[in-house]
Amino acid sequence: MLDSIYMLADTEICKRIASKIKEVRLKQNMSQVELADKSGISISTIKRMEDGEMKNFESLIRILRTLGKLDVFVPLIEEEQLSPNEYYELVRKASKPRRKRASKGYVKTKKEASEW
Repeated sequence: MLDSIYMLADTEICKRIASKIKEVRLKQNMSQVELADKSGISISTIKRMEDGEMKNFESLIRILRTLGKLDVFVPLIEEEQLSPNEYYELVRKASKPRRKRASKGYVKTKKEASEW
């Protein structure tokens, strides 16, 4: 089992993802040509991706969508829920009256000095 993905080099991560994509494709009994047709990506791009050469993120998304594995990105696109305290602070800050700046035409008049 993988201890930490952060210990792997980027190229190793790409190779492992590529291997998994190929494994899923083969389990679904799909050829590279079929995957290319269904995803709208060229066969050469599919071959390069399965060799670990991933240069286009959009192509990766299209392949994962076609293979039914797009849900791996769910944690990245979900909006985080606010805790009750965070929500309270957000509402409190929004309801505070804001100071207003003087308009540009405002001129401060000098008080006349008293004669005493």
